[in-house]
Amino acid sequence: MRDLILASASGIRRAMLDQVGLDYRVVPSDLDEGAVKASFTGDVAALTQKLAAEKALAVSRSEREALVIGSDSVAYCDDIALDKPRDREEAAEHLRMFSGKSLYLHSSVALTRDEETLFNAHDVAELKVRKYSEEFIQTYLEMDWPAVRFCVGVFRLEGPGALLFDKITGSHFTVLGMPLLPLLGALRDEGFLPT
Repeated sequence: MRDLILASASGIRRAMLDQVGLDYRVVPSDLDEGAVKASFTGDVAALTQKLAAEKALAVSRSEREALVIGSDSVAYCDDIALDKPRDREEAAEHLRMFSGKSLYLHSSVALTRDEETLFNAHDVAELKVRKYSEEFIQTYLEMDWPAVRFCVGVFRLEGPGALLFDKITGSHFTVLGMPLLPLLGALRDEGFLPT
């Protein structure tokens, strides 16, 4: 069987692949995401697709013949793309920004081999954020910092992140940060999984 690589050190993405029984290795991408974002002029959906593909391609260059999975997520609120918070104060600013609003989480996944993108998919989930107080923000960050330091949108649904929301519309996997079902379809198409 061909080699499968996840171009990410994300624990939740690894957990998704583990839960469906995939046999893979982790080789984190060294892509300069900031440089890609700075030069990109398309919409947020296209940006996440580009970042997912570029992460996979970066690993694909040195891992010949392997299928490489790349993934990326961007949170979007009030026409502003939010990245992972740099520190706790920026995390609190993000939480204040989307309190009582809709947060859109764009997630993409790409599959590459030998520096060629074989598959790229995007999905978006809408998360209705409840209105909360400054006291809640500080209590929430006390509960889940620094774990949410590495999370777009400053939440982990596998942690206390569910406390932020009134309603979530969209794929659970997209919210976790990788459109898993389309990826599994692409792996079947590539003969990596049985049909």
